[in-house]
Amino acid sequence: MAKHIGIVACSAEGAALCYRTVCVEGAALMGRHNHPEVSMHTHSLHEYMECIYRDDWRGVGDLMLDSAQKLAKVGADFLICPDNTIHQALDMVREQSPLPWLHIAEEVAAEAARRDFKKVGVTGTKYLMEGPVYPPKFQAAGIAHAIPELPQRIRINSIIFDELVNARLLPESLNYFQEVISDLKSNGCDAVALSCTEIPLLVSDSTSPLPTLDSTRLLARAALKRAVPS
Repeated sequence: MAKHIGIVACSAEGAALCYRTVCVEGAALMGRHNHPEVSMHTHSLHEYMECIYRDDWRGVGDLMLDSAQKLAKVGADFLICPDNTIHQALDMVREQSPLPWLHIAEEVAAEAARRDFKKVGVTGTKYLMEGPVYPPKFQAAGIAHAIPELPQRIRINSIIFDELVNARLLPESLNYFQEVISDLKSNGCDAVALSCTEIPLLVSDSTSPLPTLDSTRLLARAALKRAVPS
């Protein structure tokens, strides 16, 4: 029996991509039209952002825990969160969770190590790029990392919150990401982590100056491996 995947969602577009990946790619492991049981719960993005704006990461963690408790009640076996930014709160509440979690940054770092990348550029929200989610995971894997310059971080953050979370995929924004990734390449990066779950809707291996680490799909695939017995 496949395990029941619980998705603690935050922003709709990234969560939808993660859910869709689990369902579509599940067929490769389980047979045509088949995938593990999946349940999702999300508080509104507004509730999460109100906590983030006031630097209340414990409040973010409480929202995540509330979702975790609801998913446990409907039978989920383990949890994933297709939102990089709010992983900053996960370590605060992980031990209080009724269910185990997969950690998105751990999955990205593991894939970077598997592909023998030496230095990874990190793109995401301003809170993510400047925050503590990815550095220790890359360090543990022996991988260096870099983030865009401050003006670039501000613009990327705006693209995410004003466009991508609202399913607005603009050619000029893709062009901007390509410029940023080119700068990261010039800074010695040999890959770029798409560490906002909406960025893969805009940027892909075919459009990026560097190989991409798609955090959304990597998390979904890790969940499938956890859910489906080999």
